[in-house]
Amino acid sequence: MEKLEKLQMYVNGEWIDPASGEWFESYNPFTGKPWVLFPRGGAADAERAVETAKKAFNSGEWPKLNATQRGQLLRRLGDLVAENAEHLAELEVRDNGKLYAEMSMQLKYVPQWYYYFGGLADKIEGRVLPIDKPDHFTFTSREPLGVVVAIVPWNSPLLLTAWKLAPALAAGNTVVVKPSEFTSASTLAFIKLIEEAGFPPGVVNVVTGFGLDVGEPLVTHPDVAKVAFTGGVLSGTRVYEKAAAGLKKVSLELGGKSPNIVFDDADIDNAIKGAISGIFAATGQTCIAGSRLLIQESIHDQFMDKLVAFAKTAKMGDPMSLETQVGPVTTHPQYEKILSYMDVAREDGAECVLGGGKAERPECGDGWFVEPTIYDGVTNDMRIAQEEVFGPLLSVITFEDDDEAVEIGNDVVYGLAAGIWTSSIRRAIDISARVKAGTVWVNTYRAASFIAPFGGYKQSGLGRENGQEAINEYLQTKTTWISVATETPNPFVMR
Repeated sequence: MEKLEKLQMYVNGEWIDPASGEWFESYNPFTGKPWVLFPRGGAADAERAVETAKKAFNSGEWPKLNATQRGQLLRRLGDLVAENAEHLAELEVRDNGKLYAEMSMQLKYVPQWYYYFGGLADKIEGRVLPIDKPDHFTFTSREPLGVVVAIVPWNSPLLLTAWKLAPALAAGNTVVVKPSEFTSASTLAFIKLIEEAGFPPGVVNVVTGFGLDVGEPLVTHPDVAKVAFTGGVLSGTRVYEKAAAGLKKVSLELGGKSPNIVFDDADIDNAIKGAISGIFAATGQTCIAGSRLLIQESIHDQFMDKLVAFAKTAKMGDPMSLETQVGPVTTHPQYEKILSYMDVAREDGAECVLGGGKAERPECGDGWFVEPTIYDGVTNDMRIAQEEVFGPLLSVITFEDDDEAVEIGNDVVYGLAAGIWTSSIRRAIDISARVKAGTVWVNTYRAASFIAPFGGYKQSGLGRENGQEAINEYLQTKTTWISVATETPNPFVMR
């Protein structure tokens, strides 16, 4: 048997073994076999990383840098990511099974986050207040929080790391990154670029391992000022509870059960592409998946015939092949979860019109593949319409008119995203205003940018990532009062 490479964690500018002396296997979703060993971090590693980040925040080279210099480092990091995009993409494919075609484009786009927030670094400004108190000069300043813990999921590790790391560093914080225990390889490779860019030791650290072992000690550490988390609602709720005990700032990007709403005046062919993109791209493993397809009754039959025919053409197989359109599920537990929801759908009476089980095509080999699956005749009270499956499983629900579309669309605990397909500008504006979601796409789906704020309503999370709003999540406001009076008045009276 081939000996697997042991990776190391990165703390204080050094590559280190875990304090436990233990490693664990990471599996390639396409082969179903282990390919590398990740360090199993624990409380001691969390302690070391946080203390290192705290020291780097308070002393050393990092706090001596001005904002323009921080921005220059971030832009240099962006250049290095661009130069190494293909290598990083290959690692992500091997680690999480997503398509190379998508990950390559994604990694070539990631540098824009470092460029954008590098540019914002020296645009952080306070204000001079027109204060109503005489003989005072009063102003505000915006300051970094301190040590930030960034907890990143397995579906797009380096993209979602950039969403947190770029604004945190631009604001002047130091960071401890905890990648998913399923997909740590690309993050550890990326950290080499942090070194090469010239960031001082301790400014960015990476500890790997499981949530209870290392994630929880990071979240509860008294010297951590903020936790930025992307993941499921149950894990996010636990992070929120643990962080609240220390009154830490928290941003949470959690799950979704997004409605993709097709009206009878939509361009049918474009809406079908939007429906496919919303659920089968990335094998449905995305928080913004348009997993509830709401179709107006008058076009249901016509739309479904075309949708199923198009979905049947999806090519499955090796995610490194540019011809592959649907890759494997990233983790075996998630693979089993998706299959279990297919049993739930059958029990609830949904009609399976495509797929409905594991993929046993020769081109799928021994990987964790699930057939692209469509259930028709779904009602919004069914579990597959209410619970996040996080896989290529589409629930089709019909509606009669605009009001019912909005009612069904909003009738979930989530509010991350929504899609609207219509040729009416009036309807587009009206429905987008009434849908309770942090992002609404009209006649498109699954678009994201470093410029556009992203986050959820309801149980889809707290705070915003991307855009100018994101940097505010990593800053705090200080108000300074300077008296210019020649004589101090009565000290027993509040000014």
